[in-house]
Amino acid sequence: MGGKTSGEGNPNRFRALSHPCAWSRFLMVRYTMSNDPRLNDLKDWLKDILGRQPERITPLAGDASFRRYFRVSQAGRSWVIMDAPPARENCRPFVMVANELTAMGLVVPKVLAWDESQGFLLLSDLGDETYLTALQRHDADPLYRSAINALVRMQALGKDACMRLPAYDDQLLHKEMGLFREWFLTWHLGLELSPEQTADLDQVNRFLAETALNQPQVFVHRDYHSRNLMVQPDGAPGIIDFQDAVAGPITYDLVSLLRDCYVAWPAERLQGWLKIYYEQATQQGLLDGIGWSEFVRMFDLMGVQRHLKAVGIFSRLYHRDHKAGYLGDIPRTLGYLHTVSGQYAELTPLHNLLSALPDRPAP
Repeated sequence: MGGKTSGEGNPNRFRALSHPCAWSRFLMVRYTMSNDPRLNDLKDWLKDILGRQPERITPLAGDASFRRYFRVSQAGRSWVIMDAPPARENCRPFVMVANELTAMGLVVPKVLAWDESQGFLLLSDLGDETYLTALQRHDADPLYRSAINALVRMQALGKDACMRLPAYDDQLLHKEMGLFREWFLTWHLGLELSPEQTADLDQVNRFLAETALNQPQVFVHRDYHSRNLMVQPDGAPGIIDFQDAVAGPITYDLVSLLRDCYVAWPAERLQGWLKIYYEQATQQGLLDGIGWSEFVRMFDLMGVQRHLKAVGIFSRLYHRDHKAGYLGDIPRTLGYLHTVSGQYAELTPLHNLLSALPDRPAP
């Protein structure tokens, strides 16, 4: 893993840890191209699609799924190939959501060709520069304003699309929060909760699920953060990794963006971006009757749900999938949980549990 990056003395400063990550970061990785039957099939498919063998096929970093990605170059043009084995990955949600987002006027990879039986997709190439990369050398405000503009557009124009998406329902919310207990507390830390602690955590989870379901329900990308937003020439973010979209709580994607598991901002900067979103969403009629204080409460509590899930997923990636790259993001994410849980009486049991962990999260 890389070292800690900070912009000490810079008003645009943030804190992040770099590590191997998904295809959305477009980082080159070393890859063995020999003895790969699927790659040979992919080359044959590309020859049929492009009319000739591509000049270059370059592997891109893999994500936490069974998908693989390659950049294909030919005659000065480039595309991205998704290799998604049908027995492991269903490409239909990706194609469906890509079409929905394109219809909203948002920038996403266009599906140029798709062989469903083989699990091959030819996609337009959105480039190499993620928001996380760009933030290390550019002013954050224009980037976040563009991301907020795109998010509000997605929520305002995505009402019809929501009817075609799975619901972010009570069962899914609880399943996600359960990852924290199973994979972080039990597997990662080796802790066994007492019956009282178990009951308290169950109560917190019920409270968080109920408050999430009481929010306005909109189109939710579900991973709208700095590693899934690509810098584009016209300033609008290129949006990727959207195949898990659902109809769910309005603050979910905003939490993903502003309380990003991969980059932390000073409270005053985050507050400013929150206000920009609140004003735009109110103008679009997305927050009818919801005052500022209630909105902040919704945002905070949604963040606790998301970050419980994230800590669980990062732990699972390590213990089940042998991917250690995300372990460095756990302390930052626990820090969010510890800070916010200390601000709401309903979350006191969670705050007490976090405070008693062997490695107490940094505030």
